[in-house]
Amino acid sequence: MPVLAAQLESYLENFTDFARATAAETPQWLRDLRDAAFARFCEAGFPTTHEEDWRFTSLAALTRTPFRLAPAAASPFTVSDLAAWRMEDAAARPITRLVFIDGRFAPGLSTWGDLPAGVTVNSLRKEIQHRPAAVAEHLGRYLDIERDAFAALNTAFLEDGAYVHVPRGVAVEQPIHLLFIATAGESPVMAHPRNLIVVEDEAQATVVEDYVSSGEEVPAFSNTVTELVARRNSTVAHIMIEREHFKSFNFSTLRIEQARSANVSSHSLLLGGALLRNNVHPVLAGEGAECLINGLFLGSGRQHLDNYMLVEHASPHCASRQFYNGILDDRSHGVFHGRIVVHKVAQKTDAKQTNRNLLLTDEAQIDTKPQLEIYADDVKCTHGATIGQIEENALFYLRARGIGEIEARRLLLEAFAGECLDRMKPGPARDYSRAVIETRLLGLARAARGADTVADQDRARIFEEVE
Repeated sequence: MPVLAAQLESYLENFTDFARATAAETPQWLRDLRDAAFARFCEAGFPTTHEEDWRFTSLAALTRTPFRLAPAAASPFTVSDLAAWRMEDAAARPITRLVFIDGRFAPGLSTWGDLPAGVTVNSLRKEIQHRPAAVAEHLGRYLDIERDAFAALNTAFLEDGAYVHVPRGVAVEQPIHLLFIATAGESPVMAHPRNLIVVEDEAQATVVEDYVSSGEEVPAFSNTVTELVARRNSTVAHIMIEREHFKSFNFSTLRIEQARSANVSSHSLLLGGALLRNNVHPVLAGEGAECLINGLFLGSGRQHLDNYMLVEHASPHCASRQFYNGILDDRSHGVFHGRIVVHKVAQKTDAKQTNRNLLLTDEAQIDTKPQLEIYADDVKCTHGATIGQIEENALFYLRARGIGEIEARRLLLEAFAGECLDRMKPGPARDYSRAVIETRLLGLARAARGADTVADQDRARIFEEVE
């Protein structure tokens, strides 16, 4: 059997079993949505490097792995087991945290903080059962399954995830923490979490999606989609942290729909996984909308981290900013493809795109492609990318003052990564993100102690004299 046919046959078996198992509780509109998405996935198949949006990323390792849907089972965790992934508030106020095990909601591990009246934070599956009309109004409406095979695959296996609704004029001060835990199975498993976040007019919220692994390192495939709807004059911060183990595949899509004067910031921290693809697709559909896309990706070993940004300016007087920093060690491979599309009606657009990268070894690789497509004639758009290494003079400066090599490298890496953190609003979410990043950077600093070149040997003699 040809490879492609074998791949589709495996997913067809999974889809048939999934549809049969969930038929009794699934409303007809959702069945139709799933069926159309799976038909689209079968038609398109997995993308290849012959496609422009995927030419730097091969999916061979993913497509040759026979994944099965993770079976429904009792949670192997207790609340105390999750201490390492707990977000804390400096004032000891409780933080709302929804926990999902292999894509399924775990109510016994979840906690609800002091949410304002009218705010809903719950399992998407439960909301579909209890308030189907409210979910159906938005679910699948903004996602483009025609151009994205992974979005189609997620929709086909849509079962559970998080549902967040903030009513008009309400400000949720504490972040909402969505923790997704991938567990080790006897065979490779996959999960397709689906999240829906709706923030109404003049409301405010911060949502953190956190992807982690537990147990042995075995292949696992997480394919998640989040639809974020920001209504008029709303303010939303979305933080995505990916730190699964180094045999995992993580594909994520964040589709943002912004109304008039909505202000949305997206922060992506990509730290783990063997093969990652991070898609961020905001559409500034209302006049005066503003969007910040801020990201940091840290690679080591043979990691492959692919960042794809598509920003659509579809109304006039909108502004967008993209800032992505990458640090790559060993033989890791990073990709940044940032695409800004300014539609004809989007006059007075103000857009900026910047990608900066540090390569810690000669074997590390980055492919960067900033891209502008402008169909309006009264705009201000810029883009650029830089690639470099740790500044040896700066490293020497720190070491000459008695700072050890590992600590000196860590300080320089933290300064570079700190640009991403500085763009986040102060509070528990930023403190949590900082702790996660610092732990990862310390590992990179220890690993990247530098080659034993003549220049390094000369500096070493100077360091010995200073010390």
